[in-house]
Amino acid sequence: MSTSTAQSEIPSEDLQTALQILAEVPLIDGHNDWPCNIRGWFGNNVRHEDFNLNSVPIGQTDLERLGRGRVGGQFWSAFVSCPPSEPGHEPQDGAYLESMRKTLQQIDLIYLMIEMYPTRFALARNSADVLEVFRSGRIACMIGLEGLHQIGNSFSCLRLYRSLGVRYITLTHNCNNLYADSATAPVLHGGLSERGRRAVQEMNRTGLIVDLSHTSDAVQKEVLSLSRAPVIFSHSSCYSVCPHRRNVSDSVLDQLKQNGGVIMICFLRELVAPPNGGDPSLSDVVDHIIYAGERIGYEHVGIGSDFDGMLKGPDGLDEVSQYPQLVSALVTRGVSTQDIKRVIGLNILRVLDQVDAVSSTIRLNNSQLPECDSFPSSWTAEERNMMYQEGLRRQETAGKK
Repeated sequence: MSTSTAQSEIPSEDLQTALQILAEVPLIDGHNDWPCNIRGWFGNNVRHEDFNLNSVPIGQTDLERLGRGRVGGQFWSAFVSCPPSEPGHEPQDGAYLESMRKTLQQIDLIYLMIEMYPTRFALARNSADVLEVFRSGRIACMIGLEGLHQIGNSFSCLRLYRSLGVRYITLTHNCNNLYADSATAPVLHGGLSERGRRAVQEMNRTGLIVDLSHTSDAVQKEVLSLSRAPVIFSHSSCYSVCPHRRNVSDSVLDQLKQNGGVIMICFLRELVAPPNGGDPSLSDVVDHIIYAGERIGYEHVGIGSDFDGMLKGPDGLDEVSQYPQLVSALVTRGVSTQDIKRVIGLNILRVLDQVDAVSSTIRLNNSQLPECDSFPSSWTAEERNMMYQEGLRRQETAGKK
């Protein structure tokens, strides 16, 4: 399928068209793990003597390269790895609480990035914010979490993440959890658990985008039948082009179209490896974009690199500075200007709007009550009875007046 689109072979007029598109519509990447690299390299210590996000000596992202790449918006992943567990056993609650603490540290880091570089970054909570920030010449920063293990098994925490600016949560990472099965772990629930179904409904109510990357095929099909709002794959590619278990089957792609969601094509080398066994390249990424676009419509396709979640990207698409080459390759391969605009940003902006609209409707109509955590009573039976008896006495006293 692949047609060569090496940088040296991209016509100069196609590059100029690409740069014009990038000036008109924000390129929004669905998944970048730069905050994880900052944690690893600097220990999240913004006082570190070498802390400088303009030029970072490791990884695929820094401010200089983001600028060259014309990036207009970015979902930064507040990634925290799966908690340790014994084979066949769920991690202890303390492990989930530690995951939650680390998640808050990563969200805080994203806020610190914005605070320290206010002329380059701004927080975006919705599509209007994204466009306003883009027009100001800055990068619109949004936050995603990569697994429900990060919510501390608490619906209260889930809601509070939304108030902190989190816009999507991937249901699983590479491990199963109490809510859903991962694509890369042995089957546990056979799809969503009962608690997982409640989590999806609460995400719809709260205005959190459900992200299906990393989840099993059974989870994907169940969520696409259940969710009242469009969902995304923040960093996945197409199984029919590259048969990897992290990629998305045709039947799920067809359901995604009916749901109104978006698959954001991932650049991980193993997810876009060509069938002939050669080295993955920019052209292979374009193959996945075009395959999805032709099967379910370009209005359901986006970009989700997973930069800094890999050591090396495809040839010709190894870091964030090379987005103009990707857009140029789409021009060269004959994708229309309007479809390219949809892929690089308009589609995910639409999903943000629709998810917010579903949330507003649910809340306005009071058609779904919030999910609540269950925990032991903080009062003894004696204390409860004492409070009740005092309440009765107070009512009797008021009735005599």
